Amino acid sequence: MIWYKALHLIFMVTWFSGLFYLPRLFVYHAMSDDKISIDRFKVMEKKLFYGIATPGGLLTIIFGFFLLVSNGMTSYSGQLWLSLKMILVAILVLYHIYCFSLLQDFKYDRNKHTHIWYRWFNEVPVLILVGIILLAVIKPF
Repeated sequence: MIWYKALHLIFMVTWFSGLFYLPRLFVYHAMSDDKISIDRFKVMEKKLFYGIATPGGLLTIIFGFFLLVSNGMTSYSGQLWLSLKMILVAILVLYHIYCFSLLQDFKYDRNKHTHIWYRWFNEVPVLILVGIILLAVIKPF
């Protein structure tokens, strides 16, 4: 069980690092107007999304599930903090999927947002991380 927890945390950090940096790349990509920079950002975004963020997210969820099962899922019934944490994880998954949509827009030169929009968008995973950590550590309710 301790290995599941360690791996869950390692891959959670990996996932969040990808979700923190990808929108930052979008900021710079949205500000670029030369082909060399645009092409470079496309490569960087693709590698970050497929090589770091997506595997990190999948492995976070897999090891989180293993952690729940190894602790006995019935021991968590009625735990409001865990339900709220799972809702935040679901929102994070939707954020990740939306990042994929934005990645596709940049890939095909269809970006519709300004660099300022991406700066605000970049703050969403920070808020989710704070909520998840507080729920997992403090276990209120």
